[in-house]
Amino acid sequence: MEMRDLYGFVLLLVLVGMLVGVGILTLDKFGQANGVTGAASTAINSARDALAEIPTVWLSLIVTIVVLGIIMGVVITSFSPKAR
Repeated sequence: MEMRDLYGFVLLLVLVGMLVGVGILTLDKFGQANGVTGAASTAINSARDALAEIPTVWLSLIVTIVVLGIIMGVVITSFSPKAR
């Protein structure tokens, strides 16, 4: 992975964040709508809570792994004989 490949990765993370945010807002509006039964409201709230973990836990973990991969790639290529 090179530095020019990071642009697409950052755009992908922003897109996923936006989609998750829109999904959470949509589920929140469905949960507040009139005529929603108790079971449906519970299911909607459970789905919303499950989606809320993605930006706080998983996206930061994915970013950390990618950054560590880039650092490892830079270190490994700096010690390769072709780099000299």
